[in-house]
Amino acid sequence: MNPQPRLSRLPGIALMMLCSMLTLPASQAITPTEYPALGTLVGELVNEQGFEQQALLELFKQVELRPEINEAMARPAEKAMAWEEYRDLFVTPQRITQGLAFWRQHADTLAKAEQQYGVPAALVVAIIGVETRYGTHAGRHQVMASLSTLAFAGAPRRQPFFTAELRAFLLLTQAENIDPLSIKGSYAGAMGIPQFIPSSYREYAVDFDGDGQRDLWNNPADAIGSVANYFRQHQWQTGQPVLHPALADADTDADLSLLEKGVKPHTPLADFPAAGYQLQGVEPEQRAAPAALIKLETVEGTTYYATRQNFYVITRYNRAIFYAMAVHQLSEALDRGRHSALQRP
Repeated sequence: MNPQPRLSRLPGIALMMLCSMLTLPASQAITPTEYPALGTLVGELVNEQGFEQQALLELFKQVELRPEINEAMARPAEKAMAWEEYRDLFVTPQRITQGLAFWRQHADTLAKAEQQYGVPAALVVAIIGVETRYGTHAGRHQVMASLSTLAFAGAPRRQPFFTAELRAFLLLTQAENIDPLSIKGSYAGAMGIPQFIPSSYREYAVDFDGDGQRDLWNNPADAIGSVANYFRQHQWQTGQPVLHPALADADTDADLSLLEKGVKPHTPLADFPAAGYQLQGVEPEQRAAPAALIKLETVEGTTYYATRQNFYVITRYNRAIFYAMAVHQLSEALDRGRHSALQRP
């Protein structure tokens, strides 16, 4: 693993002094005059969280809004790709090999997380593999710039969300005593080995190795424990399937309205045959369990799946169907690889 550079941790007063000394020219500054929403955010942080107003204003003077962030948000990869193209970015021999190496290196920590949270080690490894190639590609964008751009100059419908994330980010850096300008991440403000957005970091990150810090940038143990905790808190069902392949009846009209009900489970598995879908791998005791219906357009045609609560939980990490399916398939490949390796003499 190639860890991110150590974060700059500064005493609060020293950080405020640094902010005041390193201001950029006014033409590059983000100010409440140009962006009234910044004034509102600063006021909330000052009045409700004890921040110093001048220090915050000086901090934002050092942040440039970046048009390329909005451009990246407007063209997510999965919208421009067929399923196979997207899958082949993540479910690859190299990523499986690297994942098995990561699993071997952190086997004890992964086993501990599985025992404590009930989340399979293969899923935790797959998430970290898809997000950052096991911690080696954690992002190159300044998180302050990314979140500020999206909060103050992004798509209007997204601005409230990213303003809340910017607020959470500043609260996080205050609590952890970190220079907010030192943190790099994705264009959407996700950070660290598991790419948590700031609100998720604050709520779900754990100090899994007990060293007194929740460090998702440099500490694989904390990243592993935090991913497992995230899934557990989002109601992962230990020992239950993620999905069941579904075959649409050729001689009847399958009920496509099930696709319109979303990915949160809504229909008992027992009702799928009557709706025109024959399911694979459903045990008798599972027939009452609710599921959703999704489809993937592939080079071989349309493929359907009845997806369970655990698939829905994966989409809480990233709402894209392609993403959740890629994570699931990578986890299956890693699980097979790990099992084969352990069976070798």
